[in-house]
Amino acid sequence: MKDYTITLTDTEVKSLEYVAYDNKDWIDNAAKNRARIAKEEIVMKNTAHCNANNIAIALGEDAQVIQAFDLGVVKTAKEVHEEIERINEQNFKEYQKLILN
Repeated sequence: MKDYTITLTDTEVKSLEYVAYDNKDWIDNAAKNRARIAKEEIVMKNTAHCNANNIAIALGEDAQVIQAFDLGVVKTAKEVHEEIERINEQNFKEYQKLILN
């Protein structure tokens, strides 16, 4: 398990209080619900990949999430972002070669 701490300005606190009965509960619920949605997506992708490739599906959702990362079925958002940046940089360099030659 991992704990996260966030800092809100006084204005952000007041603004959140406008829409939330309890700020901490709202923040916890938002993070946990987004994680639940991501877990469902990962399990679905892992199941499809394993079925298509005759791979035994790990037992339980936690194990399936780990399996999906281990098999490369999914990547972290940070990994995807870094990959896109590398591709964009490479494409830009190729573009520069084309226009400078």
